Amino acid sequence: MGYVTRIVIIGGGPGGYEAALVAAQLGAEVTVVDCDGLGGASVLTDCVPSKTLIATAEVMTTFDSSYEELGIIVADDTPPLEQAARVVGVDLGKVNRRVKRLALAQSHDITAAVTRAGARVLRGRGRLEGMQSLDGSRKVVVTAAGGTPSGGGTEEILTADAVLLATGGHPRELPDAQPDGERILNWTQVYDLTELPDELIVVGSGVTGAEFAGAYQALGSKVTLVSSRDRVLPGEDPDAAAVLEDVFRRRGMNVMARSRAQSAKRVGDRVEVTLADGRVITGSHCLMAVGAIPNSEGLGLEEAGVKVRESGHIWTDKVSRTTAPGVYAAGDVTGVFALASVAAMQGRIAMYHFLGDAVAPLNLKTVSSNVFTDPEIATVGYTQADVDGGKIDARVVKLPLLRNPRAKMQGIRDGFVKIFCRPGTGIVVGGVVVAPRASELIHPISIAVDNNLTVEQIANAFTVYPSLSGSIAEVARQLHTRKTAGEV
Repeated sequence: MGYVTRIVIIGGGPGGYEAALVAAQLGAEVTVVDCDGLGGASVLTDCVPSKTLIATAEVMTTFDSSYEELGIIVADDTPPLEQAARVVGVDLGKVNRRVKRLALAQSHDITAAVTRAGARVLRGRGRLEGMQSLDGSRKVVVTAAGGTPSGGGTEEILTADAVLLATGGHPRELPDAQPDGERILNWTQVYDLTELPDELIVVGSGVTGAEFAGAYQALGSKVTLVSSRDRVLPGEDPDAAAVLEDVFRRRGMNVMARSRAQSAKRVGDRVEVTLADGRVITGSHCLMAVGAIPNSEGLGLEEAGVKVRESGHIWTDKVSRTTAPGVYAAGDVTGVFALASVAAMQGRIAMYHFLGDAVAPLNLKTVSSNVFTDPEIATVGYTQADVDGGKIDARVVKLPLLRNPRAKMQGIRDGFVKIFCRPGTGIVVGGVVVAPRASELIHPISIAVDNNLTVEQIANAFTVYPSLSGSIAEVARQLHTRKTAGEV
C-alpha cells in the first residue's frame, strides 16, 4: 500500500469544506477540525440565514410596491378612514425559526457530503504546534469542543503533510456599543428576535448594513440607516448605490449620511445611539454592522512561521500559500475577498496546488458578487472606479431597465445594466446589473469576462423576448456599434 497524503483543515466554512471535498477526491487522508458545525459562519450565521430572511422581505416588497399597479385586489375589511393601512404583516418568530431550520439543514447536508467523500470531521478547535518537522510534516493540536473528549482525551495531536487554515471572521464591535443580544445586536444575533423591531437603527452602510436595513424596512420596521460615508454602499458602483439609496428613501427609510456612530446604550426598553457630532437618535433596537475581524488568534501562527498582516489577516499568495511551508489559508481569515465563493475557490486552489493537480492562480477580476438588497446589485470584473481612476481604458454603456418590456410588465421601475469593454477589441472586462434577481442576471456577463468574449459575441447571441436578459444584449449592441464611450 502506497503513502497517503495527510491533510488537516482547521475550519469548516466554504473554504474548509470545499477543500476537504477536493482533497478527498484526489485521494488524500482528510481531517476537518471545526467547532460550530460544517458550513461555518456562511451557513450558520451569515449568508444562508440572512438571504433566507431577505427572501421573505423580498416577497413583502414585491407585494407592497407592485400589487396595485399589476391590478391585484386584496380582500380587506379595514375601515375607510384606515384604508391605506398595511394589509400584509410578518411573524418574525416564525420567519427566524425557518431561518435557523434551513441553516442547520444545510450544515447537516454539508457534513454528510464531506463524510461521504471519506473525510473525518473532528469537533473542536485546532492550532498549529511549532515549526515544520524535518520530514516536512506539521503538528496540529485539537482541543475538543466544550471539553468533550476527542479521541480518548481533551486534546488530540494530528500529523499533517499540509494544513489549511479556514477559520473565518467574527463581527467587529465598537468599545462603547457592545451587543447584548436583546436590544443591541450584531448580525449573528438577529435570528433570536421573536418580534419585529418597531424602530431599528442600523449602524454601518456597507453590504451587511444595507442588506439588513432593506430587509427590515420591507418586513415592516421603521429603519434608520447610519452611514459614516457620503452614501450607502461606498465600495460599490456609484450609479448602483445611488439607485438603492433613492429606493431606500422612497420607501420611508431614514438614511443618515456622514454620520459616524460613537456609542450605543440601552435606556429601559429603548436604545440611544450617540453620533460623533453629539446628536442622539433613539430606537427600539440597534444592529451593529461595522465590519468583521479575522479569527487568527490562538492558531499558533507566529510560532509556525505564518505571517499576519497588521489587520490580523493571514498573508497568502495567489495559490493560497502562507509564508510557512505546508500551510495554506482560505476565506475571510485571509482578507482577500469576503465572499463564500472566493473562500471556496481559495480552498480548492490550495488542495489542487499541494496535491499536484493542474491549478490556475486566483484571479479576482473574474469574481462575481452580489448585494442582496431590493433591487439587488451584481458586479463582475473591472469597476467604474477602475475606469474613472485610469486603471483600465474602457468604454461604458448603461441602459435603464425602464426601457425593458419585461420590466414594464412586472412593474419594475428601478435598475439598469452597465457593461465595460475594451475600446479596440470590444472584449468585455466588467459589468453591473441592478435589478430583481441581479444575482442570476450577472452570469452571462461573468462568462464573457472569464472567457474574454466580445460585445459583438454577446450581441449576436439569441435572447428570449421579452426578458430582462434582453437588456444585456441591447447594451452589448450599443457598445458594438458606438465608436465613443457613452451612456444611454
